[in-house]
Amino acid sequence: MPRGAVRPGEWSLRPMVVADLPELVDVQERGAVLGLSDVFPQAQYPFPRDDVSRRWAQELADPAIDAYVVTGSGGEILGFAARRGDEVLHVGTAPETWGSGLAGWLHDALVATFPRDVRRLRLWVLEGNGRARRYYEKLGWAPSGASSRSPFPPYPVMLEYVRACRCSPAR
Repeated sequence: MPRGAVRPGEWSLRPMVVADLPELVDVQERGAVLGLSDVFPQAQYPFPRDDVSRRWAQELADPAIDAYVVTGSGGEILGFAARRGDEVLHVGTAPETWGSGLAGWLHDALVATFPRDVRRLRLWVLEGNGRARRYYEKLGWAPSGASSRSPFPPYPVMLEYVRACRCSPAR
């Protein structure tokens, strides 16, 4: 486990609120800059903080989207996730938690929030994000063959991944 990372018993998942956005975007920016600099070179394409903040605010206002944050024992935001219909929209964790098991815990917690009648899940992952692709494949996700483009410059290719839901029967 990374030095200073919180332990699994200290994680809590709760619905995201607008007041979370500044801290959440800080977490997302740190992870994106560290983990996606090959896809979004920061000298040419710095993290679009204002656009990302606006997108989160729009998603929080959308009743079809369920968004969550993971907090540590002190209430600090360690990760985030969102879903809509049969789609995982976002999953991310703070870099200081990488290697701690938080991402897998968050993935499983998010999957457990899907309605029982959802049988197939989907998500989009950047083609150049090998770390995320390996992570999702380890969790049973597979490319569907569909592709798209990121809404953020330089508009890299995104790949659709799918998997059976295995959603929790007890809700």
